[in-house]
Amino acid sequence: MSTVIKEDDLIQSIADAVQFISYYHPADYIEHLARAYEREQNPAAKDAIAQILTNSKMSAEGHRPICQDTGVVNVFLKVGMNVRFDTNRSLQDICDEGVRQGYTNPDNPLRASVLDDPIFARKNTRDNTPCIVNVELVPGDTVEVGVAAKGGGSENKSRFAMLNPSESIVDWVLEQIPQMGAGWCPPGMLGIGVGGTAEKAMLMAKESLMEDIDMFELLQRGPQNKIEELRIELYEKVNALGIGAQGLGGLTTVLDVKINTFPTHAASKPIAMIPNCAATRHVHFVLDGSGPAKLQAPSLDVWPDVAWAPDYNQSKAVNLDTLTAEEVASWKPGETLLLSGKMLTGRDAAHKRIQTMLAKGEPLPVDFTNRVIYYVGPVDPVGDEAVGPAGPTTATRMDSFTEMMLAQTGLIAMIGKAERGPKAIEAIKKHKSAYLMAVGGAAYLVSKAIKTAKVVGFEDLGMEAIYEFEVKDMPVTVAVDATGESVHQTGPAHWKEMIKTIPIVSA
Repeated sequence: MSTVIKEDDLIQSIADAVQFISYYHPADYIEHLARAYEREQNPAAKDAIAQILTNSKMSAEGHRPICQDTGVVNVFLKVGMNVRFDTNRSLQDICDEGVRQGYTNPDNPLRASVLDDPIFARKNTRDNTPCIVNVELVPGDTVEVGVAAKGGGSENKSRFAMLNPSESIVDWVLEQIPQMGAGWCPPGMLGIGVGGTAEKAMLMAKESLMEDIDMFELLQRGPQNKIEELRIELYEKVNALGIGAQGLGGLTTVLDVKINTFPTHAASKPIAMIPNCAATRHVHFVLDGSGPAKLQAPSLDVWPDVAWAPDYNQSKAVNLDTLTAEEVASWKPGETLLLSGKMLTGRDAAHKRIQTMLAKGEPLPVDFTNRVIYYVGPVDPVGDEAVGPAGPTTATRMDSFTEMMLAQTGLIAMIGKAERGPKAIEAIKKHKSAYLMAVGGAAYLVSKAIKTAKVVGFEDLGMEAIYEFEVKDMPVTVAVDATGESVHQTGPAHWKEMIKTIPIVSA
């Protein structure tokens, strides 16, 4: 007797799942991050983790996205061979319909980030479809489903190599991590796949990110096999690099390292590594033909008693409406600011269009003179919100436009996530500008500082349009000052040395 899974039950389960993971962190992530918060000794990193934890609980209570990048949906299906689907549609179509319904839910609309035609048109599909579906046929009469939402900042830092069989996995990982910067929003976890073929290694790495974070328990009981020994070695050595939360330097860069393996060719040693960010989001459920999945919300007691609030004694108040180039040039690396007033926004597509318009001598839709730009693509608002969750996007994607913006538009400062590259830093130094860092993974918290929001240019670009935000006490850190000093270089370098004097950096 076969189990019959109704089309509507799978659709509803996926729709519910993408909503669920948009505002609930897995409990294991929160528990490990809370330990990292207690252990952290770098004030800047500790403050960043406090923002992430506060944002997480706010999202759980308010049922709004943890991060403005609500991710590309990955659906993993383990289909029992005694299962029959009551449908005439493909599994891809069914899963896409679930994603479509979940992402367009009017009570909690999620940001549409998927673009059709990745090479030329790059046109937003407006409902975050299609999703990525992986299907495995297994013995049994149920369907095991895993649903994850993977943000672009962490996905863009994926790594793959064909190592020689004699080459060291540890050496390769430790070579890659500093090159990845902080655009993947640490503290998070690393998923590693070793063996098989190129595509198998990548799939294993992605699947490993669906596993529970258990490094604390592993360290307590000790390793029981070679893989667990390797996990611990990588965990300790990656954290000893001192990269820390948001790349600011600190004790915790990764909360866990997962490793999946598969037999491989004698001449090969394929290895893939995919990081998961501070917006780690996944859920698992089983369908047995009795109806859609019932997802159990985590208890709010899981979250630690951490409530980030602006520190008016330690942070400098900045009025964006009267900001001058001279004031920007006076900011110091690592200084924390509370921004109030009006700022503009813009991401990749907006910068590309500005570049084209300037080249043609066309007027821009907004005047950037003495303005600050925030690299963000917000979620649509609900209720009385001015804007939905609106955390920063990875700033390095705008590096190639930085000289143009500072030289030709009158822009005097930028806000984004993670480090800037050499090209951007040189432009910042040349024009005595500054780059400010907001915390990735604190999007709902940041949105509470935004009091009004309106589109002022390129409305057709959707979430990549130019907005004008009016903010009150928006927290940022001076990441690159007018001299070109970057805290993403000085911070990790300092903490890499500091960690050598600290006996144990454990989960």
